[in-house]
Amino acid sequence: MSTAEDRTGGELRDGYADVGGQRLHYVEAGDGPLVVLLHGFPEFWYGWRLQIQPLANAGFRVVAPDMRGYNLSSKPADVAAYDSGQLTADIRGLIQERGAGSALLVGHDWGGTVAWDLAMNHPEMVDRLVILNAAHPRKLSQGLHHPGQLRKSWYFFFFDLPELPESVVHANNWHFFRHFLHDARPAYTPQEMDRYVQAWSQPGAATGMINYYRSSVRQDQKKAEAALVPVQAPTLVIWGQRDHYLGQELAEPDHDDVPNLDRVERLPDASHWVHHDEAERVNALIANFFAPVLAK
Repeated sequence: MSTAEDRTGGELRDGYADVGGQRLHYVEAGDGPLVVLLHGFPEFWYGWRLQIQPLANAGFRVVAPDMRGYNLSSKPADVAAYDSGQLTADIRGLIQERGAGSALLVGHDWGGTVAWDLAMNHPEMVDRLVILNAAHPRKLSQGLHHPGQLRKSWYFFFFDLPELPESVVHANNWHFFRHFLHDARPAYTPQEMDRYVQAWSQPGAATGMINYYRSSVRQDQKKAEAALVPVQAPTLVIWGQRDHYLGQELAEPDHDDVPNLDRVERLPDASHWVHHDEAERVNALIANFFAPVLAK
């Protein structure tokens, strides 16, 4: 394991976990109860750069992996390798590999989808759950039946095409992927964007990232919805209201699906990239929500 400096000046421990035939790269900081941060599209562990050290300073051991298909983690080529069961198995394995039986889980965007799934299907692994701008699967499925959300989610279906998406996203120095981040406020710096381009440029990463969407749109939606079970973990949802990709109506899950929902904290001036836009507020919300675990 090596060390690296993050943007906040703290020391990050850099390592790899071999889980279920995959190799997951992660960074880690701090000591205490385990917090796992799951990034979304098109980010990688670095998307949590403004959260890792503050949460470590608050008394937690923070692990932020590159999800499979991203940056320095394994990148299986087969679309079937990105189904929800395998994505959640990665995180179960990571938690166990880091020596814990369960974790405090935070997920944004696709990482939020995986976090929802892990909390539903393996409740013993999730002590508390924080979701950032990631609709509960039932809400997202319902939303995709409405024209307004379909327009926002057009890229789900574009990414399902063979080969063309890879050609498009590589063009003009990754303009397509960079465009997804354009609504962040403050804007990502050139240095930060260079880190993203470096991650996207890893061999196989573009296909791996796109395969999340291919797998999603090819699944039997009725069967997937029928398999949903309630999330038992205490849950906090943090939602940037200026999200261009997910409608505000998707923020609040049904009570029957998340009976222990603490609240939905809506941040009116934040975009989809709420953890970037309002990092201090997000860090305080997460740390306060996880604080009861420190008292045990």
